[in-house]
Amino acid sequence: MFRIIKAIGLVFGDIGTSPIYTLSVVFLLLPVTYENVLGVLSLIFWTLIILPTLQYTVLAMNLSLRGEGGNLILAEILKSLLKSKRALGVVTFVSFLAISFLMGDGVITPAITILSAVEGISLIPGLPSLTETHIVLISIGIATLLFSFQSKGTERVSGTFGPIMCLWFLSLFLLGLPYLLKVPSVLKAINPLYGIEFLINNGWKGYLALGEIILCATGSEAMYADMGHLGARPIKQSWHLVFAALTVNYFGQGAFLLLNPHAKFVLFEMCLLLIPPLYVPFLILALLASIIASQAMISAMFSLVYQAISARMLPILKVKYTSRELASQIYISTVNWLFYVAICYIMYFFGSSAKLASAYGLAVTGTMVITGGFLLIIFFIKKKYKYFFLSIFTALTSLIYFFSTLYKFPLGGYWATIFAGVPFAIILLYTQGQKKLYKSMKFLTREEFIHKFSRFYEKNPKIQGKALFFIRDLNIFPPYVIETLFYHGIIYEENIFVSLIRKNEPYGITTGFLEELCPGAKVFEIAYGYMEYLRVENILREQGIDERVIFYGLEDIETKHPIWKLYALLKQLSPHFVKFIDLPPTKLHGVLTRVELS
Repeated sequence: MFRIIKAIGLVFGDIGTSPIYTLSVVFLLLPVTYENVLGVLSLIFWTLIILPTLQYTVLAMNLSLRGEGGNLILAEILKSLLKSKRALGVVTFVSFLAISFLMGDGVITPAITILSAVEGISLIPGLPSLTETHIVLISIGIATLLFSFQSKGTERVSGTFGPIMCLWFLSLFLLGLPYLLKVPSVLKAINPLYGIEFLINNGWKGYLALGEIILCATGSEAMYADMGHLGARPIKQSWHLVFAALTVNYFGQGAFLLLNPHAKFVLFEMCLLLIPPLYVPFLILALLASIIASQAMISAMFSLVYQAISARMLPILKVKYTSRELASQIYISTVNWLFYVAICYIMYFFGSSAKLASAYGLAVTGTMVITGGFLLIIFFIKKKYKYFFLSIFTALTSLIYFFSTLYKFPLGGYWATIFAGVPFAIILLYTQGQKKLYKSMKFLTREEFIHKFSRFYEKNPKIQGKALFFIRDLNIFPPYVIETLFYHGIIYEENIFVSLIRKNEPYGITTGFLEELCPGAKVFEIAYGYMEYLRVENILREQGIDERVIFYGLEDIETKHPIWKLYALLKQLSPHFVKFIDLPPTKLHGVLTRVELS
């Protein structure tokens, strides 16, 4: 039971706050008629069945690596099944897109969630009507408090997320039920024919409405992405409860609209008319739910960026661990404040949840299309044809929704593309730049190094203690090692070459000394899952390694090529990997090597 409550608090914040704005936004495009209400409700119901239920809990959760989920996991599974280098390159490229779409979605989700909740304040009886400026300023104030709090960590308050969200979903259920009982005929919308008739009768307007209806399913990807933290079973069990609450509430909203066709803020007006004394407590609960949903997205961004750094997709950023017990509790200052500025700007630029909805959906559906495509190919290669045919259906649904959101591009949807495009460009620049840099550096082979080191170690005086050198590949030694040992003559009694190897699985850390290279030179290997949070200093101490100095390589890049100049600037602005893994600064010595890129 505890894990179900925890899952409700951590996984369903985004999809759980969608009822605040989804139907209100949809009926900005459409007149409130009986046929339209039933058609929209039918499409919402079946969207919740097809995407979060079928695509994520049934199909995606059947695929994992050591219990971990997400688009990066699907990409790794697919890579393990492919042999063609070209196909592997395409999958890698698409996984870059998936990460970028999630980051683009990560900016818009907290903005629309907080704005839509704050808009409910204007309905409080007795209060003067709030202007759009007031709503934006209050929303920015909430975002400021939320982002200022991140550096302290969420461990102390995260225990309250589950109970608050449980109360929120219970409120949604209890608020929708009375209106559903008043107009029980809305239950006819469970029949998918009403949705199909709606699309046929409304033509292009109905198709455009799909771009707003998809907002009911935003946050579905969190169900799969958080599988490793909570396990598939509690997420599936809690989804049954969440689905029931959402369905009853949406059908209740539809019934309310039929009774009150001029309603602007449907969910809040439902509460205000049904139980006026409880409106303010409900509004406070809505604000708390929106903050929790935003917090889940911020934490997901930290985790996603960390994984991308570990996978060498993004340049290094300084990471702060905010919990001694939980390694996953991290804070990345650069991400936090860039994220904050982007969200505040989006709130200011659009001014209301209705206007912001015009930018929402492109990145979300883009992620869903990639997930659907990965699932389809994986099940086909694995010859799981039952899942394969189901995945065709869900992938086509995702694709239809993606195309339905394209009309939003000139109306503000281009912001989703910009917010996704920036990390995508950085990923491409960094990964291609790293390849180019690696090819341009002059390495010594393992045999050449052992031969040269043995002679040098035997004939030259040694400094007392241990020295650590970080290398990526045990078969080649980088220029900074050669310069330090052979050109500058800095050689210690024990020289330990630490190799960090990223494994093709999410979790697990294996460490140990490999066979000695030669007298005075040892290799210590740390193999880690790409979702692990590395604390290298702790690992070294556990192995009895108490080094005197840590050497690492720095590159001074010279180039005339404009692309590589950008890459050089990116390298210059980002801290080194040794800072990312949080090594003691007093022992660190960077060795500069000049490299030319043509």
